[in-house]
Amino acid sequence: MSLAEPLAVDCSQVVKTFGSFAAVNSVDLKIPKGQCFGLLGPNGAGKSTLISLLYGALYRTSGSVSVLGFDPQTQAHSLRAKMGIVTQENNLDMSMSVRENMEMYARFQGVESAVRGQRIDELLEFMLLSHKSDVVIEKLSGGMQRRLVFVRALLSNPKLVILDEPTTGLDPAVRQLLWDKIMEIKQSGVTVLLTTHYMDEAERLCDDLVIMNEGKIIETGAPKVLIQKHNSQHLEEVFLKITGKDLAKND
Repeated sequence: MSLAEPLAVDCSQVVKTFGSFAAVNSVDLKIPKGQCFGLLGPNGAGKSTLISLLYGALYRTSGSVSVLGFDPQTQAHSLRAKMGIVTQENNLDMSMSVRENMEMYARFQGVESAVRGQRIDELLEFMLLSHKSDVVIEKLSGGMQRRLVFVRALLSNPKLVILDEPTTGLDPAVRQLLWDKIMEIKQSGVTVLLTTHYMDEAERLCDDLVIMNEGKIIETGAPKVLIQKHNSQHLEEVFLKITGKDLAKND
């Protein structure tokens, strides 16, 4: 870690209110570079709001936020050039081919034309989609579309990737493939911020995590440490103990 930028994400006393409601309430969050870091919590816990604050889609009410050394409230454009986001919705142009979608987004992301084609080829191969390059999106399975959203998020060679419920609704084989790819992304030095409702996913992928509830961080630590601390068999049991909510019944 450099002295100038020791953390990928550094939040201090962050608050986001909507009227009198505090969706994010005095949150401190520090994510070292190169980690896969989990952000867990039941619906309405404040996870989506916090993520929106991290990439400048929402403005915080108070507190400080630094992401890759940028303040997303005032430097969102510069920040987004260095990060990729896998949103809950795929938002692909269904009438265009795989390559056309990626070329359009690469231009939008400012990927230089000289390397654009090679970058797309490399990432399609990485996500095992090279053979679908010329296929129209609407003809792809849901799992293939999801893999393509990963390609899109990686086009700009980001330093931070936010994965917002990346494997929801996918079959076990595709989930396993994406888990393997997430680990490869992390091993390449990219910081990964993961939100998920699958506790087995968090337990397997995350180096550290926080659990939010009602806008606050109520627990933090490595999955194995939290399981031991709460005398539990697995992370889902920890989640139930400290939130009182069964995530499997919370969708």
